[in-house]
Amino acid sequence: MRQRIEDASIELAWIPALQKDSRTRNVHASTAIEGNPLTLAEVRALAEDPDSPRTVPRSGREVVNYLAGLRYVEQHSADKRITEQGLLGLHRILGNGVMDQGAEGEYRTIRMQVGPHRPADPAEVPRLMDELMEWWNGPSIELSPVITSAVIHHRLETIHPFADGNGRAGRAVALWELYRRGFDKHHIFSVDDYYWEDRPAYYAALAFAQTGGEDLTSWLEYSAEGIRQTLERVWSRIQTVNVGGSVRIVLRPRQERLLKLLAVQGSMAPAEIWEALGVSRQGAMNLINPMVDAGLVEKVGTKKTGRYKLRTP
Repeated sequence: MRQRIEDASIELAWIPALQKDSRTRNVHASTAIEGNPLTLAEVRALAEDPDSPRTVPRSGREVVNYLAGLRYVEQHSADKRITEQGLLGLHRILGNGVMDQGAEGEYRTIRMQVGPHRPADPAEVPRLMDELMEWWNGPSIELSPVITSAVIHHRLETIHPFADGNGRAGRAVALWELYRRGFDKHHIFSVDDYYWEDRPAYYAALAFAQTGGEDLTSWLEYSAEGIRQTLERVWSRIQTVNVGGSVRIVLRPRQERLLKLLAVQGSMAPAEIWEALGVSRQGAMNLINPMVDAGLVEKVGTKKTGRYKLRTP
């Protein structure tokens, strides 16, 4: 499924729109898991204008922070090594101005109880995090990123290295691993939606593995199912595009071929299009017009000399 998505989306002009949609969905879901009351529409509004006035400063700040955190992860997705300073930098962004206890970008110095789970003594946190970072930057490369992202996510939640914001940090580093390993090279997967839709199941899966003698089988199965469902939803969004308005279009094979041709050629005249696709003039227009209405393609030039090109999002 992942390969099908890569093959279908790699040349499409609307990848930025999918990236924006994925980012806002991940932000909404991950902050909502922690009790943030903002709706997806409100999160989208903040993503468009993060400096706009907010009636609930704390909830708005959490969202703006997570948006910045995901951008940080995207910017560092090509890093070959994840450093401790890089991880602390991510937490500093996520926790800016919204920490209930402790300091952002610093390991905790207090003991904690998280439901039935009692994380390690604070004095043990630096050593445990060093071990996690060593595994992340070394032996983990031999495993599928589907597995390693889940292990890193779970291990960070189990160690609970920060006084606050561990849930958001854990979900962000799980995405970071999918990006870093190239599993989601376009950053269009919104895995956190899966956790948010059944938050009790998410917490139960984490807790079961934490009390199960470090046997992560059930957690890995749960996480893999989440990625599978995420891939299916992305594939559905690729098949049914909704860009820049209310017009929806289900791409037909010749329309997918035309998008790839335009990506290579830059622009094409109508005659070039119907010749390349092996259709009549009217047949070509029947393919092009819905794509223009959906915002995928635009016409440039005069009426007589006009050419079609991919619309820049």
